[in-house]
Amino acid sequence: MSLPQLRGKMKKLKAKHAKKSIKKELPNYATKLSKFKSFLLDSFMLLMPIMYIVFYLLMGSREAFSEHKIYGWIEIIVPFVLIQTLLFFKFGQTPGYKAYNLYLIDEQTKQKPSLGIILFRNACVVLSFFSIFGWIMMFFRKDYKTLHDLLSNTAVIQK
Repeated sequence: MSLPQLRGKMKKLKAKHAKKSIKKELPNYATKLSKFKSFLLDSFMLLMPIMYIVFYLLMGSREAFSEHKIYGWIEIIVPFVLIQTLLFFKFGQTPGYKAYNLYLIDEQTKQKPSLGIILFRNACVVLSFFSIFGWIMMFFRKDYKTLHDLLSNTAVIQK
């Protein structure tokens, strides 16, 4: 091998090494399966007790709930969003997230998000629920982010 060929190879190796060191270290985003499992667990641990209280203590029966569904769902969703917001603010995770070692972080600071951002995110979760598109987005993205994560600039990571 001649000297110019060796220099060319050295330049290529240096450039390849420089690209590797420049690459940003991406957070360990939570998988679709772990997010789904944590959602199910949160539904049973947080949502079901609230639904029971609304059905039987506040409205009297499921028949009364079926007569006033809009009012009943508001009584269910508002406490659920508030409880979930407080858990995310205090601990960075809900019981479902804790079971699967998931954390909610602010994408810019890589720390726990502020109360306003968490409240905004959880309000967007409710809106995303009604437009299925918000949840389907995670199946087409490499970081598995949903619409409410994109709007609030948050991410769900696995530690």
